[in-house]
Amino acid sequence: MNGKQASILASFIALSVVGALIKVPAIVGSVAFDVFPALIASVLIGSRSGAIIASFGHLLSALIVGLPLGPLHLLIAFEMAALVYLFGKLYRSTNKTWAMVLFILGNAVVAPLPFLFILGSGFYVALIPALFIGSLFNLVLASVLIPRVGAIFEKKGVVHP
Repeated sequence: MNGKQASILASFIALSVVGALIKVPAIVGSVAFDVFPALIASVLIGSRSGAIIASFGHLLSALIVGLPLGPLHLLIAFEMAALVYLFGKLYRSTNKTWAMVLFILGNAVVAPLPFLFILGSGFYVALIPALFIGSLFNLVLASVLIPRVGAIFEKKGVVHP
């Protein structure tokens, strides 16, 4: 990784921190706008970079509200990284619509499944609406910004992987 790539990655992590401060009302306070920079980055600078940004973004979002789920936030950070990685790969290689649908379903329904067994069905069911809304808002914001940021990146000579 060269200096230019590192500074772009750091900039997206900083955007993720700003997004982490904008919360979606939920049963836990870590649902926020922290993933939209990772979604943009996964499309424009690579899926691995997007995954790194997503995991940092979630951990910082959870840290801001006092890590309400404790070490389980590490699991969530891993899940976010995997979802953003998959989103970037699908968005660039196949169908953008499928990438978006799978991201929303993955984040709102599949990712919280471990909590069904750890914290019970009440927690799982209470979490789904906020995760769905948060996923949708993050995805809409990313979808609007991807072409605009992509145009800037092309103009500045940032190469898409």
